[in-house]
Amino acid sequence: MPSSKTTISDRSNGTSSIDASVGLRAFFGMWIAAALASSIVLVAAGSANSDDGSVTSIPVLAMSLMAGWTAYALGTWLTSRRFGSGNFAADFGLSARPIDAIGVPIGVAAQLLLIPAIYIPLRAIWPGTFSDQALSETAEELIDRADGGLLVLLFILVVLGAPLFEEIVYRGVLQRPLLGAYSTIPVIVIVAAVFALIHFRPIEYPGLFAVGLVFGVCAWRTNRLGMAFAAHVGFNATGLILAL
Repeated sequence: MPSSKTTISDRSNGTSSIDASVGLRAFFGMWIAAALASSIVLVAAGSANSDDGSVTSIPVLAMSLMAGWTAYALGTWLTSRRFGSGNFAADFGLSARPIDAIGVPIGVAAQLLLIPAIYIPLRAIWPGTFSDQALSETAEELIDRADGGLLVLLFILVVLGAPLFEEIVYRGVLQRPLLGAYSTIPVIVIVAAVFALIHFRPIEYPGLFAVGLVFGVCAWRTNRLGMAFAAHVGFNATGLILAL
C-alpha cells in the first residue's frame, strides 16, 4: 500500500507512483498487445474477405476494439499491481469532479474552432490533400456503415469507449509517469505526438496532435483524467454529429 507521503505528493504535483521507465514499457507493451488482440478478432471474423473487400462491419469493429481495450485494461491493472501502489485509480489519475464537465465544451470548441484553424493554412498550400472531404472521410465512412441500433453502438464506441481507454493509456499510463521525471511541456508535446502518430491517419496528424495537446493540458492541470476524458468525449461526439 502507498504511504500517505506518496499519496499527497502525487496529488500535488501531478505525478504517478509508477516510474517513468515503467510507464514507457507498459504503454508500448499494452499497445502491441492491443493491436495483436484487435487483429486476431478481425482475422477470425474474416473482415479481410468481406464482400466489398475492405469495409469492416460495425459489430466486427466493436469486437475488435473491445479486444484491444481488454488488453489495455489488463495491462494497466497488472502495471498498478506489479509496479505501482496497487490502487488503479490513484496510479493513473482515474478520477473526476463536477468541474471536469467543462471539458465537454472544451472538446466541442476544439472540434469546431481549433481544428478548422489548423487546417486553413494547410489547405491553402495543399488544397487537394487537406480538403474538407478528405478530412471527414473517416467519420463519414463509419456513419455510412451504421443505421438504427448500429448507429447507437457506433456512438458508444467512439464517444465513450475510445475516449475512456485512450485517456487511461495516453494520459494515465504514459503522460502521468513521465511528468514525474521530465519537464512538463516536452512531455505533453511528445505524448500528443505519439497520440497522433499511432492513429495512423497522416492527413489527420496535425489535428490529432493539436487536440492531443488539449487533452494533455487538461490532464496535467487537474492531475486527473476526468476533464481530459470529458474533452475527448465532446471532441469525438461533435465529429460524428458533423458527419451525419
